[in-house]
Amino acid sequence: MMIADLGARAMGLLDPETAHRMTVMALKTGLGPRASKETPRLEINVAGLSFPNPLGLAAGFDKNAEVPNAMLNMGFGFVEVGAVTPRPQAGNSKPRVFRLRDDAAVINRYGFNNDGLEVIAGRLRSRERRGIIGINLGANKDSEDRTEDYVTGVKGLAGLVDFYTVNISSPNTPGLRTLQDKSALSDLLTRVQNARNEASPDTPVFLKIAPDLADEDKADIAEIAQKLALDALIVSNTTIARPESLRSHSAPEAGGLSGRPLFAPSTALLREFYQEVGGVIPLIGVGGISSARDAYEKILGGASLVQLYTALIYEGPALVPQIIDDLIGYLDKDGFRTINEAIGAGHS
Repeated sequence: MMIADLGARAMGLLDPETAHRMTVMALKTGLGPRASKETPRLEINVAGLSFPNPLGLAAGFDKNAEVPNAMLNMGFGFVEVGAVTPRPQAGNSKPRVFRLRDDAAVINRYGFNNDGLEVIAGRLRSRERRGIIGINLGANKDSEDRTEDYVTGVKGLAGLVDFYTVNISSPNTPGLRTLQDKSALSDLLTRVQNARNEASPDTPVFLKIAPDLADEDKADIAEIAQKLALDALIVSNTTIARPESLRSHSAPEAGGLSGRPLFAPSTALLREFYQEVGGVIPLIGVGGISSARDAYEKILGGASLVQLYTALIYEGPALVPQIIDDLIGYLDKDGFRTINEAIGAGHS
C-alpha cells in the first residue's frame, strides 16, 4: 500500500487494497528503489541473527512472499512476510482496509488472506537467499486445531526463513486472541518449539502480542516467555481500541488500527515488558513508527529491533534510508557509539 516514490501520486486515488496490489506488482518488475548502505554502528545481534540495522518491515505488506528482496533493497535490516496459513484463505469480505489520512493511520480487517503454505514456501525456496527474512505464522479461520496450524507452518517452512513469528494477536480472525490465555499459550508455544527443534533447530521463534492486554495477561505472557526461553517478543500488533482523538470518517470501521495513534500505547506496553523481561528476552517494537525519533524512542524504551509498515503508505520508501541516517544522529547526540548502548537507556 505504499504510494510515494513509486511514481504514483495517483495511487492515493485508488482504494487502498488495489493500490497495495499494484505496488507489489510494480516491485516484482524491479521498479523499487535501492538504498542499501553499510551502517556498522547500527549492526546488532538478536536471537543469534546478525542484523545490518534494527529497522524491519512488519508483516502485512508482503503477505505472500512476493517481494522480500525488493524490500531489503530499500534499506530494511530485515523483512517479515506473511501471515501465512496452512491452506489458502480469501480473508474477509471487501472493503476491508481503510485509510485514515487525518490520523496518519489505517484500519484493516483482512483476515489472514494469503496464498497458503505450499505456494509461499515455493516462493521462498526459489528466491535468491540473502538478508534476514522472517515468516509470520497464522491459523486458518475454520481450523479445528489452530495450534496445529502453527506447527504445520513451522515444519513447512523449515530452512526457508531466518525466524518464525507466532501471530496470535490479529483481531481479524474470531477467537484467535484467546490463544494468548495462559494455558493455551503455554501449550501452543511448547508445541511450536518442539516442532522447531525437530525441523529447524537454529531458527528463532518470536511471539507477537496484542496491545489490548489486561494486566493479568501481560504477567502471564511475561512468565511463559521467560519459562520457555522465547527468542523475542514483538510488541505489538494492531489495536481494537479507538482513541477519541481520531478525526477520520472511517474511524468507526471494525478491524485493527495501526499507524500514528498506536505509537503511544504500543510504546508504553513495550516499556512495561522491558521492565519484566529486559535483559532476558529481546523485544521488537512495532506500532506508529514514522520517523527516526519514533524508532529511537522505542529503542530507548527497550526495543532491540523495530518494525514499521503503515508509515510507508503516507511517506513512501524514502522514509527507510532517512530513518537509518537519522538514527546515527541520535546516537551521536546522546553519546552512544553503537545502537546496543541505547537499548533500554530510557529506563535509567
